[in-house]
Amino acid sequence: MAELKQRLRADLTAAMRARDQVRMRALRMALTSITTEEVAGAAARELTDDEIVKVLTREAKKRREAAEAFNAAGRAEQAAAESAEGDVLAGYLPAQLSDEELGALVAAVIAETGATGRAAMGQVMKGVTPRVAGRADGARVAAEVRRQISA
Repeated sequence: MAELKQRLRADLTAAMRARDQVRMRALRMALTSITTEEVAGAAARELTDDEIVKVLTREAKKRREAAEAFNAAGRAEQAAAESAEGDVLAGYLPAQLSDEELGALVAAVIAETGATGRAAMGQVMKGVTPRVAGRADGARVAAEVRRQISA
Protein backbone atom coordinates (compact mmCIF):
# COMPACT_ATOMS: atom_id res chain seq x y z
CA MET A 1 0.00 0.00 0.00
CA ALA A 2 1.24 3.49 -0.79
CA GLU A 3 2.91 5.31 2.10
CA LEU A 4 0.74 8.40 1.69
CA LYS A 5 -2.46 6.33 1.80
CA GLN A 6 -1.31 4.65 5.01
CA ARG A 7 -0.57 8.07 6.51
CA LEU A 8 -4.04 9.31 5.53
CA ARG A 9 -5.66 6.31 7.19
CA ALA A 10 -3.59 6.68 10.36
CA ASP A 11 -4.41 10.40 10.51
CA LEU A 12 -8.10 9.62 10.04
CA THR A 13 -7.98 7.25 13.01
CA ALA A 14 -6.24 9.92 15.10
CA ALA A 15 -8.83 12.52 14.03
CA MET A 16 -11.64 10.15 15.05
CA ARG A 17 -10.08 9.66 18.47
CA ALA A 18 -9.64 13.42 18.87
CA ARG A 19 -13.19 14.05 17.59
CA ASP A 20 -11.83 16.53 15.05
CA GLN A 21 -14.83 16.81 12.73
CA VAL A 22 -13.21 18.96 10.05
CA ARG A 23 -10.17 16.72 9.73
CA MET A 24 -12.36 13.60 9.73
CA ARG A 25 -14.57 14.95 6.91
CA ALA A 26 -11.59 15.98 4.81
CA LEU A 27 -9.69 12.71 5.26
CA ARG A 28 -12.76 10.53 4.66
CA MET A 29 -13.49 12.45 1.48
CA ALA A 30 -9.86 12.10 0.34
CA LEU A 31 -9.75 8.37 1.03
CA THR A 32 -13.06 7.89 -0.76
CA SER A 33 -11.72 9.73 -3.80
CA ILE A 34 -8.59 7.61 -3.76
CA THR A 35 -10.61 4.39 -3.56
CA THR A 36 -12.87 5.57 -6.39
CA GLU A 37 -9.82 6.27 -8.52
CA GLU A 38 -8.37 2.84 -7.70
CA VAL A 39 -11.45 0.95 -8.86
CA ALA A 40 -12.10 3.11 -11.93
CA GLY A 41 -11.22 1.57 -15.26
CA ALA A 42 -11.01 -2.01 -16.45
CA ALA A 43 -9.27 -3.46 -13.38
CA ALA A 44 -8.76 -2.37 -9.78
CA ARG A 45 -5.23 -1.25 -8.92
CA GLU A 46 -3.22 0.40 -6.16
CA LEU A 47 -2.39 4.05 -6.71
CA THR A 48 1.19 5.24 -6.31
CA ASP A 49 2.03 8.17 -4.03
CA ASP A 50 2.32 10.44 -7.09
CA GLU A 51 -1.16 9.46 -8.26
CA ILE A 52 -2.52 10.01 -4.75
CA VAL A 53 -0.99 13.49 -4.74
CA LYS A 54 -2.82 14.21 -8.01
CA VAL A 55 -6.12 13.08 -6.46
CA LEU A 56 -5.50 15.20 -3.35
CA THR A 57 -4.58 18.21 -5.52
CA ARG A 58 -7.84 17.82 -7.44
CA GLU A 59 -9.84 17.56 -4.22
CA ALA A 60 -8.10 20.58 -2.67
CA LYS A 61 -8.92 22.58 -5.80
CA LYS A 62 -12.57 21.55 -5.49
CA ARG A 63 -12.58 22.82 -1.91
CA ARG A 64 -11.04 26.16 -2.94
CA GLU A 65 -13.58 26.61 -5.74
CA ALA A 66 -16.48 25.67 -3.46
CA ALA A 67 -15.29 28.15 -0.83
CA GLU A 68 -15.14 30.90 -3.46
CA ALA A 69 -18.65 30.03 -4.65
CA PHE A 70 -20.03 30.06 -1.10
CA ASN A 71 -18.35 33.41 -0.41
CA ALA A 72 -19.85 34.85 -3.59
CA ALA A 73 -23.27 33.62 -2.49
CA GLY A 74 -22.87 35.21 0.95
CA ARG A 75 -22.65 31.89 2.80
CA ALA A 76 -19.57 32.54 4.92
CA GLU A 77 -20.09 29.57 7.26
CA GLN A 78 -20.03 27.00 4.44
CA ALA A 79 -17.12 28.85 2.80
CA ALA A 80 -15.13 28.60 6.04
CA ALA A 81 -15.88 24.87 6.30
CA GLU A 82 -14.71 24.25 2.72
CA SER A 83 -11.56 26.33 3.30
CA ALA A 84 -10.78 24.39 6.48
CA GLU A 85 -11.08 21.07 4.63
CA GLY A 86 -8.87 22.44 1.85
CA ASP A 87 -6.27 23.43 4.44
CA VAL A 88 -6.26 19.89 5.85
CA LEU A 89 -5.64 18.46 2.36
CA ALA A 90 -2.94 21.05 1.64
CA GLY A 91 -0.94 19.56 4.49
CA TYR A 92 -0.50 16.37 2.45
CA LEU A 93 0.56 18.11 -0.76
CA PRO A 94 4.10 19.11 -1.72
CA ALA A 95 5.12 22.69 -0.96
CA GLN A 96 3.92 25.13 -3.61
CA LEU A 97 6.44 26.85 -5.86
CA SER A 98 7.09 30.52 -5.24
CA ASP A 99 6.52 32.98 -8.08
CA GLU A 100 10.28 33.27 -8.57
CA GLU A 101 10.77 29.49 -8.76
CA LEU A 102 7.88 29.11 -11.20
CA GLY A 103 9.22 31.96 -13.32
CA ALA A 104 12.67 30.36 -13.42
CA LEU A 105 11.21 26.98 -14.46
CA VAL A 106 9.17 28.56 -17.25
CA ALA A 107 12.15 30.61 -18.44
CA ALA A 108 14.32 27.47 -18.54
CA VAL A 109 11.78 25.57 -20.65
CA ILE A 110 11.36 28.53 -23.01
CA ALA A 111 15.16 28.66 -23.44
CA GLU A 112 15.37 24.87 -24.02
CA THR A 113 12.58 24.79 -26.59
CA GLY A 114 13.38 28.12 -28.22
CA ALA A 115 9.67 28.91 -28.15
CA THR A 116 8.52 32.33 -29.30
CA GLY A 117 5.03 33.77 -29.65
CA ARG A 118 1.69 32.62 -28.31
CA ALA A 119 1.53 29.76 -30.81
CA ALA A 120 4.29 27.98 -28.87
CA MET A 121 2.43 28.14 -25.54
CA GLY A 122 1.34 24.50 -25.77
CA GLN A 123 4.90 23.40 -26.41
CA VAL A 124 6.13 25.28 -23.34
CA MET A 125 3.25 24.00 -21.16
CA LYS A 126 4.10 20.44 -22.24
CA GLY A 127 7.65 20.95 -20.96
CA VAL A 128 6.75 22.79 -17.75
CA THR A 129 3.87 20.62 -16.52
CA PRO A 130 5.91 17.50 -15.59
CA ARG A 131 8.50 19.65 -13.79
CA VAL A 132 5.85 21.42 -11.74
CA ALA A 133 4.13 18.12 -10.79
CA GLY A 134 1.46 19.36 -8.39
CA ARG A 135 3.55 22.13 -6.89
CA ALA A 136 1.60 24.89 -8.67
CA ASP A 137 -1.94 25.31 -9.96
CA GLY A 138 -2.31 24.84 -13.72
CA ALA A 139 -3.94 28.24 -14.17
CA ARG A 140 -1.03 29.89 -12.38
CA VAL A 141 1.47 28.04 -14.61
CA ALA A 142 -0.44 29.00 -17.77
CA ALA A 143 -0.55 32.65 -16.69
CA GLU A 144 3.22 32.69 -16.13
CA VAL A 145 3.90 30.99 -19.49
CA ARG A 146 1.59 33.48 -21.22
CA ARG A 147 3.32 36.40 -19.48
CA GLN A 148 6.83 35.26 -20.43
CA ILE A 149 5.99 34.29 -24.01
CA SER A 150 4.26 37.61 -24.65
CA ALA A 151 7.19 39.62 -23.30
